[in-house]
Amino acid sequence: MLLAIVGMAGSGKSQVTRRLAEKGLPTIRFGQFIIREVLARGLPITPEHERAVREELRAVHGMDVCAQLALPQIRALLAEHPAVIIDGLYSFSEYKTLKREFGDDLVVVAVYTPRAERYRRLAARNERPLTPAEAEARDECEIEHIEKGGPIAMADQLIVNDGDLATLNTRVDALFDRLMRERGV
Repeated sequence: MLLAIVGMAGSGKSQVTRRLAEKGLPTIRFGQFIIREVLARGLPITPEHERAVREELRAVHGMDVCAQLALPQIRALLAEHPAVIIDGLYSFSEYKTLKREFGDDLVVVAVYTPRAERYRRLAARNERPLTPAEAEARDECEIEHIEKGGPIAMADQLIVNDGDLATLNTRVDALFDRLMRERGV
C-alpha cells in the first residue's frame, strides 16, 4: 500500500506523516528531489530557490517529475514493507502517474483543516511563518499553478484535523489500523 498524504499548507500533513512513520513505515518526501537539485546547483535552501527549481523542473520534465524520480525508490521500499508513505504529493499529474503505476495500492489520504485554523498555524510556526495574506497567496498559487486541488479532490480517505495533537494521532491510528485490516496485513 502506498499512502500519499495530501492537503493544503498548515493542514497537518507533516504530523500525519510523522505519526505513520512512528509505525515503522518508510517515507519518501517528494520535496527531497527539489532540495537535492537546489543543492546541486550550489544554491542556499530558501523558499524562493525551491520554488524556482521546482517550477523549472516541472516545465522541462512535466508536472509529475517528482513522482517519476521517486518511482524506483517507491518500488524498492514496497518490496520490503507493507506500506510506504508519500509526503508531498502535490500535483494532479503526480497523482495520475502514481495511480497508473500502483492502481488500487495507492491510497490518497487528505488532511483537512479549516482555513482560519491553517492560517493561524502557519503564522505561529517557527520555520518560515506566513501572514494570513501570504498564506492565502500561497493557497492560490498552489491551486492554480501546481494542480494541488486535484489530489485532494481524488482522496480515498479524509482525516479532519480540527483539534489537538492527541485527537489527530487517534484519528491517524484508527485510519491506519482500518486500512491494514482491510488489506489483510
